[in-house]
Amino acid sequence: MAKKIIIGNWKMNPASLKEAILLVSSIKKGKAADKNEIVLCPPSVYLSDVVKILSSGKHGIKIGAQDCFYEEKGAFTGEVSPIMFKTVGAKYVIIGHSERRALGETNESINKKIKLSFKKGIKVILCVGESERDETGQYFRFIETQIKSALLGINKSYFKDLIIAYEPIWAIGKNAQKSCDPKDIKEMSLFIKKVLAEISSREIGLKATVIYGGSVDVKNATQIVSEGEVDGLLIGRASLDAKKFLGIINSVSSI
Repeated sequence: MAKKIIIGNWKMNPASLKEAILLVSSIKKGKAADKNEIVLCPPSVYLSDVVKILSSGKHGIKIGAQDCFYEEKGAFTGEVSPIMFKTVGAKYVIIGHSERRALGETNESINKKIKLSFKKGIKVILCVGESERDETGQYFRFIETQIKSALLGINKSYFKDLIIAYEPIWAIGKNAQKSCDPKDIKEMSLFIKKVLAEISSREIGLKATVIYGGSVDVKNATQIVSEGEVDGLLIGRASLDAKKFLGIINSVSSI
C-alpha cells in the first residue's frame, strides 16, 4: 500500500499568526503523517513559525511554499526565491496555481520558477487545470500545453521530484459547486502520465506522481483517490480546519 501525499494549501489564511500556530499544532497532534506524506503550505510570513512548531516530536509533516520567484536574489521587491524558502525549512513549492495564473502568471515564468526550484533542491508541485470542459475534448490539449511549456528544457532527472496537481478551475474556490467526477479524474491522470512519457520516457510516465485538487472533503476523498487513481490530494479550504483535514487524511490512509 503506497503512501499518499496530502498537501494543505492555506492560501492567504489564517488572518493571524496565533491562528496559524493553533492550526499547525492541532494537525501535528493528529499524527497524520504516520501513513501518508503530509505537506503544509502556509503563507510565507508564517513559514518560520510553523517550522518552529514542527521542529520537535515525531510527526513527519513537511513544509512547502505557495509560490516563488525565478531569480536567486536581487532587486525584485516583494519576491521570495526558492533558496530563501529552503533556508527556512521548505521542502516543496507550489508553482502555477490557477489563482497565480489569474493574476498574470505566464507559462514562461512558471518554467523559469520550476528550473530554479529543481536546481536548488526543492520539490515542485506543478498545478494544471482547465477553466471549463467542452464536448470536443479540447481541454486535454490545454492541459498538454500547460505541462509541456512548464517542463520545457528541464532535465528529466528532476522529474522524480515533480508532483503534478490536477485542479480544474471550475471545481476550486468558494463558488465551486462540486468536485470533478472520479472517472474523469482517472482519465486526466492517465493523460498526464502519457504526456510525461512523451517528453521523457515510459518509465518516468508510469512512475509520475499525479494528485487531485478541487472541492475535496471527507465525504468524497476516498472515492476520488481510489476511483480516480491518483497519488494524493491538494486541499484548500478543508486544510484550514484541523478536524476536517485530519478526517480527509485518515479516510484515504487505508487505500
